[in-house]
Amino acid sequence: MSETSEKFHFVMVHGFSHGAWCWYKIRSLLEASDHKVSCIDLKGSGIDPSDPNTIFTFQDYNKPLINLLSNLPQNQKVILVGHSSGGQSLTYAIHKFANKIRMAIYVGATMLKHGFVTPQDYEDGDPDLSMYGDVCKKIYGLGADQPATSMMIKEEFQRKILYHLSSKEDSTLAVMLMRPGPLRPLVGLRFTEGVKAESVPRVYIKTLQDRVLKREQQEAMVKRWPPSLVFALESDHCPFFSTPTLLFAFLLKAAASVNAAT
Repeated sequence: MSETSEKFHFVMVHGFSHGAWCWYKIRSLLEASDHKVSCIDLKGSGIDPSDPNTIFTFQDYNKPLINLLSNLPQNQKVILVGHSSGGQSLTYAIHKFANKIRMAIYVGATMLKHGFVTPQDYEDGDPDLSMYGDVCKKIYGLGADQPATSMMIKEEFQRKILYHLSSKEDSTLAVMLMRPGPLRPLVGLRFTEGVKAESVPRVYIKTLQDRVLKREQQEAMVKRWPPSLVFALESDHCPFFSTPTLLFAFLLKAAASVNAAT
């Protein structure tokens, strides 16, 4: 079977405040090409019934992804695709399940080998929205005297920050479906080095007009932990809405590159 005809299993991991729903265009394109696609809701996201204010660890937050990888047949591998903070879920999975991952593709995503350990990690991988003013609504599930337990961008800022190059229809859909994301699992997140972490090929897809994870931040992460391939999209933070056809094409190119290298 040639590299262009092989069918892959893509596992799509959403970012903060989003859910499996955000991949609907990409899923349709991939399935139309006969690839298998699993779009998961991380805990407290999408239609998962958990309260995000009760999720305190990264392990708990990622249970849906870990369960999927744990239950894969021994001889099957998947291509993980992570957006935004979902990149941290990819890195976590790489450290734990390298033998079950054919490739990890970061789409405008946080890509830090060890998580948030050094000041440079925060500078590169932590979104700073302060230039837009007071844009985040925080929820204090443990009381006002405790750190916030969940957060989301206020509705009136969502299109400007997240979807400014996306269609009005898609940004309207997103406004209706977004939920506060759990904050506690992402605070001070650190990864222990996996023995086979470097055995998983990584691809980075830059989102050049991104107002959340700035272009300079993405380029700094790519430089510090170089992937095997880098693509670039003239998209906003959410290319699954603003440039779905090009994103789809890059996903297929990335997948084919694994076979080309072996």
